[in-house]
Amino acid sequence: MPAVLAIDIGGTKIDAGIVDADGRILARRRIETGGAADGEDLFDRLVGLIEAVAAGGGRRGLVACGVGTGGPMTRSGATVSPLNIPAWRRFPLLERLSEAVPAPVHIDNDAKALALGEAWKGAAQGERNFMAMVVSTGIGGGIVLDGRLLEGAEGNAGHIGHVVVRPGGSELPGHVPGVLEASELPGHVPGVLEAEASGPAIARRTGRPAAEAGPDEIDRAGTLVGRAVGSVANLLDLRLALVAGSVALGFGKPFFAAAQREVDRVARLDHSLGARVRPAGLGADGPLIGAAAVGWRGSGRHVGVR
Repeated sequence: MPAVLAIDIGGTKIDAGIVDADGRILARRRIETGGAADGEDLFDRLVGLIEAVAAGGGRRGLVACGVGTGGPMTRSGATVSPLNIPAWRRFPLLERLSEAVPAPVHIDNDAKALALGEAWKGAAQGERNFMAMVVSTGIGGGIVLDGRLLEGAEGNAGHIGHVVVRPGGSELPGHVPGVLEASELPGHVPGVLEAEASGPAIARRTGRPAAEAGPDEIDRAGTLVGRAVGSVANLLDLRLALVAGSVALGFGKPFFAAAQREVDRVARLDHSLGARVRPAGLGADGPLIGAAAVGWRGSGRHVGVR
């Protein structure tokens, strides 16, 4: 049976699985991202994860490897520099994975991968204009317009986490493990969405894990995400945003209610009025299904958008 090796690389964990052409996860393993001595150590752990999941799901029939990873990156993932994985700076992920995996490797931003997954098997099936977002250790976005996934010059289109939502606000968290100091980010401006509403940002502000945030903090995070979504709806003439990630999905209904209130306040143009912000349809499986969609798309299969 044909299948792809799907890999979702995040600031907290790396998830890998074997996914068939119907979007079913046939085998799955994960490891924690933190604790690696350096970039090579982290990559060695990734190779071990790949070997374990391949042994569980079988190597036969693999037609591609699809990867979703935090950015920024250079075109096609030739090098990656995930903001929340300091061990990898301009890491040659495409070359290294191509040496380790017995199938063609296709790499994209994790939030763009989520957009592909939601168009393929999730809540954006049949939609030609929408945005998908990840609100977790980091915050990213993928945008589909006129049925086409936006790429940008280096494949980084959709970085909504670096939209300013609170001018003069917080710096990106620096003392939370796995997140860069603001001084390490050339051109960083305080008050961007990731510095205000990501899991590490919430932990720094409250002094406890984001999962323990109280009602006021949940409302604040949802409001700021809604502010960014409303601005994108005004800019790009779209009316649907699907949000995934451990922070957004963990906060649940109060988060999405606050986000929708702010979208309603901000998106007031004729073409953005009525814009909706909703939980991503694939839930916690979204990032891995999205990575699989990157692989299937790279191998020539239609996954709902171009």
